Amino acid sequence: MNLQNNTILITGGASGIGFALAQRLREAGSDVIICGRRADKLREAQDKVSGLHIYECDLAQATDRAELARQVQADFPALNVLINNAGIQNRFQLADLPPSLEAWEEQRQEIAINFEAPIHLTALLLPHLRQQPNPVVINVSSGLAFAPMAAAPIYSATKAALHSFTLSLRQQLVSVGVSVLEIVPPGVNTDLGGPGLHTWAVPVDEFADSIVARLAAGEQEIGYGTSEKIRQASRAELDARFEQINSH
Repeated sequence: MNLQNNTILITGGASGIGFALAQRLREAGSDVIICGRRADKLREAQDKVSGLHIYECDLAQATDRAELARQVQADFPALNVLINNAGIQNRFQLADLPPSLEAWEEQRQEIAINFEAPIHLTALLLPHLRQQPNPVVINVSSGLAFAPMAAAPIYSATKAALHSFTLSLRQQLVSVGVSVLEIVPPGVNTDLGGPGLHTWAVPVDEFADSIVARLAAGEQEIGYGTSEKIRQASRAELDARFEQINSH
């Protein structure tokens, strides 16, 4: 992937992995647009990265996704790269959930943001992307797509579904010239799941530096550290990893 002279939309780009990618892709010479749910975080990101464009959007809502796609295409007709990065991670025991619509809403949003939104936003933008030079769709999944963490069952399942969707999308779009790439993070030190949960994990700058270098090198599926091993693992190795993740 050529990192220069693109117009890139990154969902969930105000913090964490999304923001780290936005910084590096902007520095590489591309126009970068980010979206997120919190206006204050978006403005903070914009203050840190010169020329960064921001949109407030709740990706859990189909109407917000449709409006985002409409606005971005109108404002940035050269848009040629979509990075589906936004995600939330809830840790819970299904048996402990109250049987109410209110309790379910949090879980529904996790499914909508992590899996429904990437599919819908890709479908909304694909006719436009196909008309641009060097069009790319990048989906950010997880090492937990390959060996799930039982404490985060919906997150793990949505990332597994996103990995499967990415494989199918790549096969569908190969004949129309749209590249479909996948970033497979390990545990990264961000606020995913809540502040302080991932302080043990890979530093976000270390991770992002490696990912961007490998995007530039033309790789289609990119992990780092443990996720680089797990995305290529055998079934026996995946079973062992599952036991390790869920043994404490």
